[in-house]
Amino acid sequence: MSIITISRQMGSLGCEVAQIVAESLNYRLVWRELINQAARRAGTPEVALADIDELGLLNITPTPKAKRAYRLAIQQVMQELADENNVVIVGRAGQIILADHPDVLHIRMIAPNSLRAERVAKRLSVSLDSAQAQIQVSDHYRANYLHRFYQVRWDDPALYHLVLNTGRISPHQAANIICQAVHQLGQADVSKDRSNQEICLD
Repeated sequence: MSIITISRQMGSLGCEVAQIVAESLNYRLVWRELINQAARRAGTPEVALADIDELGLLNITPTPKAKRAYRLAIQQVMQELADENNVVIVGRAGQIILADHPDVLHIRMIAPNSLRAERVAKRLSVSLDSAQAQIQVSDHYRANYLHRFYQVRWDDPALYHLVLNTGRISPHQAANIICQAVHQLGQADVSKDRSNQEICLD
């Protein structure tokens, strides 16, 4: 197992989990770096800013042509990263773009809404009401992005191999589960290869 994609709800600690996993496995961690690469390739830096600004604070509205060029560039960069192996990719519809890749593990990070609001309020030093509003906007943006451009539901469990809830487990525990899954799947692949070799020798 050499590619891990992580989709996360705002306040689910998905980015923290991704960092721990990347450090534990000595994998490359890619997040906004992917956005920047795609924006440079497509020549659409305004789309990259709009993509990061999921709360709409910058009020940027790229043209449809720029959006298409940017999405194509995102897909190209992500495929190239997957070909390099040993990478953790956070967000940007990795669970869709790399859905058919043979060596990938798709993860979704979630948490209860109330806990997510508490975490966001603490991290941003805002009220719980403000944090809850930001979570709702973020959830809507991410769900709409996948529905609009890939015709799938963001919360469809069939898109993922593991769904982890940080309401009950810590980021380190979640990362450990992911790393164990990577190791177990790697061992299964080795066993499968050996079995195939034995059949061929017969």
